[in-house]
Amino acid sequence: MNFWTRISRLILKGRFVILIAIAAITYFLASQMQYMRFSYTEANLLPENHIINVEYDRFLEIFGEEGNLIILATNDSTVFTPKKFNDWNNLSKQLNSFPEVDFTMSVGDIKKLSKNTKEQRFDLEPIYNKAPETIEEVQKIKTELFDNLPFFDNFLYNKKTGTIRTVVYLNKEIVNTSVRKDFVFNTLNPAIDQFEKENNIDVKVSGMPYIRTMNAQNIIDEIGMFVALALGITALIFFFFFRSFRATFITLLVVSIGVIWAFGFIGLFRYEITVLMAMIPPLIIVIGVPNAIFLINKYQQEVKKHGNQAKSLQRVITKIGNATLMTNVTTASGFATFIFTKSQLLREFGTIASINILAIFILALLIIPIIYSFMPLPKEKHLKHLERKWIEAIVNWMESIVRHHRFAVYAATIVLIIISMIGIYKIKVSGSLIEDMPKGKQFYKDIVFFEDEFGGIMPLEILIDTKAEKGVMKLSTLKRMNELDETIEEIPQLSKPISVLNMVKYSKQAFYSGKPKYYQLPNSQEKNWILSYTKNSAGNTNLLNNFVDSTGRYARITTFMKDIGTDKMEIIEERLQQKIDKEFPKENYDVSMTGKALVFLKGTNFLINNLAISLSLAILLIAIFMAFMFRSFRMIIISLVPNIFPLLITAGLMGYLGVPLKPSTILVFSIAFGISVDDTIHFLAKYRQELIANNWRIKHSVYAALRETGVSMFYTSIVLFFGFLVFTVSSFGGTIALGGLVSITLLFAMVSNLLLLPSLLLSLEKSIANKKVFKEPTLDILTPDDENVDK
Repeated sequence: MNFWTRISRLILKGRFVILIAIAAITYFLASQMQYMRFSYTEANLLPENHIINVEYDRFLEIFGEEGNLIILATNDSTVFTPKKFNDWNNLSKQLNSFPEVDFTMSVGDIKKLSKNTKEQRFDLEPIYNKAPETIEEVQKIKTELFDNLPFFDNFLYNKKTGTIRTVVYLNKEIVNTSVRKDFVFNTLNPAIDQFEKENNIDVKVSGMPYIRTMNAQNIIDEIGMFVALALGITALIFFFFFRSFRATFITLLVVSIGVIWAFGFIGLFRYEITVLMAMIPPLIIVIGVPNAIFLINKYQQEVKKHGNQAKSLQRVITKIGNATLMTNVTTASGFATFIFTKSQLLREFGTIASINILAIFILALLIIPIIYSFMPLPKEKHLKHLERKWIEAIVNWMESIVRHHRFAVYAATIVLIIISMIGIYKIKVSGSLIEDMPKGKQFYKDIVFFEDEFGGIMPLEILIDTKAEKGVMKLSTLKRMNELDETIEEIPQLSKPISVLNMVKYSKQAFYSGKPKYYQLPNSQEKNWILSYTKNSAGNTNLLNNFVDSTGRYARITTFMKDIGTDKMEIIEERLQQKIDKEFPKENYDVSMTGKALVFLKGTNFLINNLAISLSLAILLIAIFMAFMFRSFRMIIISLVPNIFPLLITAGLMGYLGVPLKPSTILVFSIAFGISVDDTIHFLAKYRQELIANNWRIKHSVYAALRETGVSMFYTSIVLFFGFLVFTVSSFGGTIALGGLVSITLLFAMVSNLLLLPSLLLSLEKSIANKKVFKEPTLDILTPDDENVDK
């Protein structure tokens, strides 16, 4: 008695115990769902010890969390009327009163520096003392702001367009916690909605904490949609093929339990829900249904042959069990390769996906035979799909192509490979924090508004270490910083920089009675006078806290980036680095570029470099499985070619369609390869069985294997195609690309496995038609008595 025969008897005899065990595990994993956490930080694609992460952590140690700004803006000219102007400033004061907010800055909060000659110090004076009551008073404030206070240009207003904004500095302690979400949805949004309703003014909102919150909520909203769509579409296709409510219900039960387990494992591991993790439950549905197709299709075939239910159920497990195990192992391997990358995001995704793929296999293998054991035999109408004429026509067409048109198959393959290789050279690399965000959502439209008005919202930080206390305020350092500032201002993809320079220039302007033309760096003599005034200005040093550390050794220059691709960012980075190297001698200064946007961009390049390793590992693992199954080097090559070919076509399509390589699309290749090789395993397993039964006659064995497995391979490929197509309804660009590309790849893989694979076997007939090449397998994919059953 072989292993799978013992397993089948164990399952059918212990069916009550197994059902209770499944129910208990499901209950336990359902209880773990409460520990699922939604991500409140950006995905860090780099290893913790990567130099880019080390520099970013160093920056955070000195200046604290950098992404804590939420920005409100309006370009409605009616805001410069008394009621609306006062309400705008009152909105800022209202937000400032909440504990989640450190402080706010709005037009009403502006205090201008004025020179107190008597006390030899700078005083801060409000630009107006009481709320304006007439349009003239408002216009006077606007003129003072726009014409005389360049310090606030591009910070609280845009002089060219008349747009004004309010900056909300969140408490840095809550930026990466759930408190941020509660503040945005329960406090900030209602306050803005009320202001818009009362004043008929459209308020734009942005800033990384706000974008991350709205984006995370969008992920949560889409999980339910994906699960419902995946269940609905796969159930519809399943019913179309089988025309059986009973079979459809059993399949939905299996994948529904699989979804509960998927959520449960995420909670059990205490992983966060990210865009990638949100895809796993629907992914399990899409991958779980083909398992059900193979098992139920085989059960119905057995019932049709001999009508013995016990024998049919036992043979479903013994004959399909090992082949289905191997296909699920190969699929899980495609995902498991991500575990070996150095990215925590991908490691977590690979871990949960591979565990759940094996779990859904176990569930299908246990639940489907057990439930059928309690039910009467399928009726004749439920078995009619096995003889459906249109399916028979498709199989006949495939056999005809393989039999008579192999040259056309090879010619088409070579032409497609050449065209694809040209397309591959057109692929571009892209990495952006906001590129894949839902472009139809209002918060994305607001991002575009802020890019146009203020030059972007993604912070790029330059950290300057002067290697000496109070080194920042040396005139030589300030002049070097000013040179770098000017270079930043010349780059259209970057906003005007903000640093201690702005404060120093503003101090000189104040020293010369507030005349705007003096908003510039002081000379050495002026610097001494200004510093003497600054020292006497008690309480005003906190203006520098955000841009100079307490020792005066470290300074930061903050600019904001537009949503640009990796290639443009690399050009900008190179230009800035050249300027830094020129202006800041390494023996005196240590200058580094950092910030969330730069970390993400570097992470994209890191992931793409890891892609080759991940995909190579997947191919190696599959090759090892093939070696275990067939113990033939030629068969390993033959089995890999039809699965690598679709990957080339997909990569070529990406080049022609302008789909860039980015964190979302680089997953396509390992995922698709791991799934597409399942068809190869099913075909070759049946082919080997036919070889033994037909005394190593290649042609007869190939055609028999094609007719036997063609229907199931067609069914499963259609389910997978439409299942992954579900992801194209997402509002996230990356998820859409992933779903579409995997669907296309699997469609090509089906055609490749049904036409190219059997063609290769027939063409290489002489090379493999002997037992020396095709040795006894280490693993029996199908049981030895299969040939007797199928005859």
